[in-house]
Amino acid sequence: MAIPDFQATMQPLLTAVNDGQVYQFRDVIERVKDHFQLTDQELQQKLSSGKQTVIKNRVGWARTYLTKAGLLESPGRGLTQITQRGLDALAQTDQPVRVKYLRQFPEFIAFHTAKPKSPDETTSHVVDIDSQSTPEEKLEEANTELNQALTGELLDIIKSASPDFFEQLVVDLMISMGYGGSRKEAGQATQYTADGGIDGIIKEDPLGLEMIYLQAKRYSESTVGRPEIQKFAGALDMQRAKKGVFITTSKFSTDAREFVGMIEKRIILIDGAQLATLMVDHGLGVSTKQVYEIKQIDTDYFNED
Repeated sequence: MAIPDFQATMQPLLTAVNDGQVYQFRDVIERVKDHFQLTDQELQQKLSSGKQTVIKNRVGWARTYLTKAGLLESPGRGLTQITQRGLDALAQTDQPVRVKYLRQFPEFIAFHTAKPKSPDETTSHVVDIDSQSTPEEKLEEANTELNQALTGELLDIIKSASPDFFEQLVVDLMISMGYGGSRKEAGQATQYTADGGIDGIIKEDPLGLEMIYLQAKRYSESTVGRPEIQKFAGALDMQRAKKGVFITTSKFSTDAREFVGMIEKRIILIDGAQLATLMVDHGLGVSTKQVYEIKQIDTDYFNED
């Protein structure tokens, strides 16, 4: 069974507290988990931020929505109790308790209706009532979409750059990922050879106890096949090297990827899509346009003990 969306957890959440007693919300979460009979893997699945499990996030937002609509109340910190409105919602059978049902209550509409962007914009708009994502999941989905567009644009720019620029970009990426020490040290360590098999050498660690050999291929469309990887492996043998990184702006063939799994030496293949993603992840060639902070209650501040 797949993890239910946050709207699907609303009715089971109300049912879990339908006796009118006051509950610790952490106990209510466990009841909702039991209701859906989730697997251990589903229970442990986390948001992409890694800070919270998906099911806890969704049940938490379900509680927020139900509380804003007056179906639940919080008599104390971390406590939850059903209201008469919540009991009435469970008693009715013609409509499931979801966002569409909650929008009959004015206080929920006030919470769920987005505010104007500026004082000059007097028309508010309503958040999609059919959305199955929590607000945090929406932010993560939007961030993923923006990054996908950004990596595509990055890759187009890289493909149009000169070969020399691309080779330097590869060195800069390795530095940003923690290899090679400083930019100056990496520049001194990078040696361009004439054999066509090695484009550069960089320290794996600041002391240079291990060296990584690099190959950079800037292609627009061509797929890097097994012969290119075999040639690179042969060049590593000539250097008595055990580790290499082959980076391209295009893709690797299935044969190429299978080949690196068959040989003893360690060769890492980074294609264009992964290259652009690594650049975004490590802040290379990109800058921060906007930062949004998600804040939560500081429970230590309100601790009166």
